[in-house]
Amino acid sequence: MIRILVCGAHGRMGKEAVMAIQNDPDLVLAGISLREHQLAEQIKHHSPDVVLDLSVPEVVYEHCLTIIEHNVHPVIGTSGLTLEQMQTLHQLCKEKQLGGILAPNFSLGVMLMIKMAALAAQYLPHAEIIELHHDKKVDAPSGTALRTAHVIAEHRHTNIQVPGPNNAARGYVHANVPIHSVRLPGLLAHQHIIFGGVFESLEIKHDSFDRKSFMPGVILACKKAPELKHLVYGLENLL
Repeated sequence: MIRILVCGAHGRMGKEAVMAIQNDPDLVLAGISLREHQLAEQIKHHSPDVVLDLSVPEVVYEHCLTIIEHNVHPVIGTSGLTLEQMQTLHQLCKEKQLGGILAPNFSLGVMLMIKMAALAAQYLPHAEIIELHHDKKVDAPSGTALRTAHVIAEHRHTNIQVPGPNNAARGYVHANVPIHSVRLPGLLAHQHIIFGGVFESLEIKHDSFDRKSFMPGVILACKKAPELKHLVYGLENLL
């Protein structure tokens, strides 16, 4: 049985995660950590194997440092970490041989979309991303879009240059992949990747209609993290 402490348990994702953990026979909800709690104290009190962080961007890096300091496996679903911060966390986990997961998205469908994008980028290097989310989402572009752009850039064989950086007419440009963000009520989480070739185009599209769509990935990450000896960025690397 793997003991899980959920940080941000009263948020929309947190509530779903708590229910999913409680319904899984291989996991135990060891405890929860809320905004008014000190995460370090909650870790000492509940002795979890994994801390699942679904909090807010303002505190996620501090939470990561605290989790790793206490030799607990981090599963981080909160956005807001910079590249430099992720590199620091990777090095800390490497020094401790402590496994964990940074997951920009927990949807298994999104993981497959990213894998498909990696293949497509080898043959159709010109790509743009349109990501659409609900109007309460605080960050733009989304962590999923940034991760997708990074994977596309890693796998294409041609050096692509787009106007910018961050030319307003081209959206936010990350790794020379333009990203266009939409925030509207009625949406949850949606992403289109459009690849352009010679007289053809290819579109990969994914839609999440309910936060329950993220729960199989949450459960997978919580079960896989204790088996790892390093920090993994992107749940697609575990599929």
